[in-house]
Amino acid sequence: MSARRGWVLGSDIGGTFTDIVLAGPGGAWISIKQLTTPDAPERSVLDGTLRALDSAGIGAGDVTRVVHATTLATNAVIERRGARTAFVATAGFGDLLRIGRSSRVEEDRYDLHFAQPEPPLPYERIFEVAERMGPRGEIVRPLGDAHAREVAALVAEQQPEAVAVCFLHAYANATHEERMQSHLAAQLPDARIVLSSRVHPEIREFDRACTTLYTAAVAPRMARYLETLSSGLRALGIRAPLQVMESSGGVMAAAVAAERAVATLESGGAAGVMAATRFARHHGLDRVISFDMGGTTVKAGVVHDGEPQLARELQIGGKGSFGGRRAGSGLPVKIPTVDIAELGAGGGSIAWVDAEGLLQVGPRSAGADPGPACYGRGGRAPTVTDANLVLGYLDAERFGSGSLKLDADAAQRALDEQIARPLAVEVEQAAAAIHDAVNASLASAIHVVTVQRGLDPRDHTIVGFGGAGPMHMAGVAERFGIRRGIVPPEAGVAAAVGMQSSDLRIEHGRSQLLRPAELSPAVAQERFAELEASALDRMGYDSRPADLEVEHLVDARFEGQSHELCVPLRSLDGAGLGTVEAAFRERYRAAYGVEARGVVEYAALRVRLRVPVVAPPLPHAATSGDAEPRSQRRAHFGDLFVDTAVYDRAGLAAGAVLEGPAILEGRGETIVVPPGWSARVDPTGSIVLEQSG
Repeated sequence: MSARRGWVLGSDIGGTFTDIVLAGPGGAWISIKQLTTPDAPERSVLDGTLRALDSAGIGAGDVTRVVHATTLATNAVIERRGARTAFVATAGFGDLLRIGRSSRVEEDRYDLHFAQPEPPLPYERIFEVAERMGPRGEIVRPLGDAHAREVAALVAEQQPEAVAVCFLHAYANATHEERMQSHLAAQLPDARIVLSSRVHPEIREFDRACTTLYTAAVAPRMARYLETLSSGLRALGIRAPLQVMESSGGVMAAAVAAERAVATLESGGAAGVMAATRFARHHGLDRVISFDMGGTTVKAGVVHDGEPQLARELQIGGKGSFGGRRAGSGLPVKIPTVDIAELGAGGGSIAWVDAEGLLQVGPRSAGADPGPACYGRGGRAPTVTDANLVLGYLDAERFGSGSLKLDADAAQRALDEQIARPLAVEVEQAAAAIHDAVNASLASAIHVVTVQRGLDPRDHTIVGFGGAGPMHMAGVAERFGIRRGIVPPEAGVAAAVGMQSSDLRIEHGRSQLLRPAELSPAVAQERFAELEASALDRMGYDSRPADLEVEHLVDARFEGQSHELCVPLRSLDGAGLGTVEAAFRERYRAAYGVEARGVVEYAALRVRLRVPVVAPPLPHAATSGDAEPRSQRRAHFGDLFVDTAVYDRAGLAAGAVLEGPAILEGRGETIVVPPGWSARVDPTGSIVLEQSG
């Protein structure tokens, strides 16, 4: 490989901006931030890629890896714009999705006019098949081929683009689902047919049904989108394989992503946490809070000992306190996902005064089109960005390195007409109130992933990124008593950086009801080998990679309980298997605070596969530079506007130390250093903020 080759391209499509990072040998980084094109999201990626290649002065052939994160799957599910899908279930279980498992939370508990959410599918696209498997895979009611053909013909009359098949206990025996697939394929040769036994071969029918349904609904659209993007990259001359970020913090091949589209539901959020993970490792930090604030949302996660915290269920369309999603308030999708709290609170979040005369911020967003009022693109609603411009944190002439001129007068008008006058306050007071209100919302997301998880946020360092994150980071940290924060280099596009260092990963499990004595070394070797082979197939591998790393896990519970805790195995021999029961009891005590007694049983076996990648090197800060401020402007701190030094972040050398109040302007982010805080430049160009005293 020549010295000019080995560049890695990362792209992240957000609700407002699309971020591009091109990282190459020797720590060379090129970053591009531009407005997303909602009607054709791949266009913003391709346009940004061209700009990045031109800035780097390299050819498309020098790119050896492309990694991508997208909100396409999330938007398709939430907005119900997925493929036209049919659902095929065991006779007697066709109403499974309509009955659901719902709960009323928050204000809905007191709503006398509460309306149950619409089921995910209309009744006419739900079909039942006379068949039945038992929980151990025994055939209770055989599937007749003539009957299966009749049902397949009825399904075909609905002209679906995709069909989700979820038969009772198919995780234990998939033969009926596989035979039904062949009959459906004969009637619908162009439709995508998704089997629950392949997507999520585990107990709990409703969870498995929802996961299968959403996989089917999203897969056709994801496949078309990735093919369009791949074709566009090839047209630019990029021949490197396209990989897609998934919710668990790993990446997968584009062809696999089309099949496992539901695994990308938290694609962008996971990429941000992986960026925090990389810098946590670089700085040798054991406990880090990832704080990613963009134009539309804020996402918070936690990294411990160099690994993000994971969950195994995502609630689609749910609601709950402080950025959380209560089980039962939405529909469950059983995928490993980075544990993230997400709120509709970003730079584009709209501020408004409700009927009671109270200031509200978000979750509605101005998005990329028309955007905040100050963008001058027709938006008239006041947003967080408009407030930050009025408060002096943003430079109207140099926003996004001068790529977008902000209209300060438009921001003033929007705040005056819609916030200041209704509240009978000055415009600057209205702007400060919006800034404080959104900080309170941002803090609530951090509260979910720390305090609500039994963690003390004061034990953590906050890593702030996204276009708006570094502007609010110190103010949010002060609410928790967090005294140190880190702003990575190119913080405005850090999520695209995170995916460049993410390994190829997958977690795959299967329900296996066993007593500890039944999981002998021979049984463990056989069952885990089957899981590993299935997981490799889902990763798109025909053979076992030489550098494959495998982790074995067991879901354990006390007999009679319905939920499990996951316990890693040290080895598959007698010594390793013999420690599982004691390890489960200790994990149970740590999780619930009680030392329960009872018979232990295993509910599922799992494998986690990882193929490590070589991450592009981090950049290097300048060894010399001018630590003098570029200019000064009045910015709001406390209750006053004070003269504040403004620095060009790129011109600061490693080792430089600045005292607040100060503002550091980067290419895609603005860092606010309040009074009482200092900022230090580390060798990679990261800005380390510390509170004095």
